[in-house]
Amino acid sequence: MKEKVCVVGSGNWGSAIGKIVSENVLRYPEVFEPQVRQWVFEEDFRGEKLTTIINRERENPKYLPGIQFPSNLVAVPDLVQASRDASLLVFVLPHQFVRGVCEQMKAHIAPHARAISLIKGLEIEPDKVTLFSEEIARKLGIRVSALSGANIADEVAQEKFCETTIGSQDEADGRLFHKLFHTHYFKVNVIRDYVGVELCGALKNVVAVGAGISDGLGYGSNTKAAIIRLGLMEMRKFGQTFFGTVQDSTFFESCGVADLITTCSGGRNRKVAEAFVKTRQPIDVLEKELLNGQKLQGTLTAQEVYQFLSARKMTDEFPLFTTVYRIIYENAPVESIVREVN
Repeated sequence: MKEKVCVVGSGNWGSAIGKIVSENVLRYPEVFEPQVRQWVFEEDFRGEKLTTIINRERENPKYLPGIQFPSNLVAVPDLVQASRDASLLVFVLPHQFVRGVCEQMKAHIAPHARAISLIKGLEIEPDKVTLFSEEIARKLGIRVSALSGANIADEVAQEKFCETTIGSQDEADGRLFHKLFHTHYFKVNVIRDYVGVELCGALKNVVAVGAGISDGLGYGSNTKAAIIRLGLMEMRKFGQTFFGTVQDSTFFESCGVADLITTCSGGRNRKVAEAFVKTRQPIDVLEKELLNGQKLQGTLTAQEVYQFLSARKMTDEFPLFTTVYRIIYENAPVESIVREVN
């Protein structure tokens, strides 16, 4: 049977991925059904329903303006309808919606379905770390892979060359997702270490906050390079200390050092952290001003990582992660971003 694809989520990154997936299913008609259904959280945009505009104009004017979608991509506002009988699920939505979405769709997807998570985040509690691929797998009872990389959505949508990494335990799933995502401008490499792929995607945001603090202080390229290197080492140490299966080679993939460089050079975490230093305004105020109220992943992850490490009395072993937390949440001097980590 041919695979039926459903993209779960339709923000900036979800829209860019929907474009790629819709193009690729047409390249492999022997593997995929031609129609790709994309679940779009319904909202009004300039007096019309967003799904109506997307299906008529072949564009998402709110989250990815100016980018044309293939005609086989259909925006669906009802989650059950979008996911009904789907055999390949692409999760690309804010992590706080994962559990509710899975509960709604679990009785309606194909019995042999598989999924892939493009969610860059972790759920870190004092007693455990939850990967969202594993949470989706538990909720739906299916195999779940992960995709992460140096992938700024607007650049991907404009077909500017980049790489990404897919982590998949099952080789057949990895080959299938390679067909679904790989293009001449979006180069996919498949590895087995899905845990490392997801850890990199979450922890690099903490390092980006540190890079933004350095930029706000005007410390220059040398200092930022040092923070990136120290951050990469702590990412590696965290993964190998608490997840014994994480491979060194994963940190040299797009999901590792490349995504870290991109996020520390641009990205919202770096941007807001720089503004935090320059304006001394609280993070929640800056989120409203600079991100239209969207929440930063880096500051939240820094808090969760600190609580996790504190429960094990290991904060001193991760000085950069700990310093970022203390600057943001405990009013530590911003200059400690270099004083406390070397």
